[in-house]
Amino acid sequence: MLVAAVLTAAGAAGAQERVAEDQTPTGKFLTATEVRPILTATRANWVSVREYGGEDLVYVTHLIAWRCGLYEIRYAINGGQMRQWPVPECDPEAAQPAAIPDGAQVYEVHAAGSVQQITVELLYDDLSVETASFERAAVLMP
Repeated sequence: MLVAAVLTAAGAAGAQERVAEDQTPTGKFLTATEVRPILTATRANWVSVREYGGEDLVYVTHLIAWRCGLYEIRYAINGGQMRQWPVPECDPEAAQPAAIPDGAQVYEVHAAGSVQQITVELLYDDLSVETASFERAAVLMP
């Protein structure tokens, strides 16, 4: 059953209309119904910061791996404007739909010590939204 709901993604460049996807469980973790409990339970792993080569690297590897069931990943650094992270398509026919495809952007480079806080907003494919904020110390990789 397809839910007849439409959302205009506010805050994203070039607002897009979204329609809620069918939430029938597939057993392949392709829908918000299937991935939301995992992402909620692993919220502390949504992002990480790594100091490397004199720069801050902000990683969203965990979210990219669990991208099936998501329409968008939006984020803001240090309270700045929300931006959209590029999310690769989910291939439901692949043997491992959640495998991170070659060339997927899993990190972003920032000036050393500049990333103090990250806010992440997930738009699930059922049109629900989940938001979390992370302080640098909580997500800094050793």
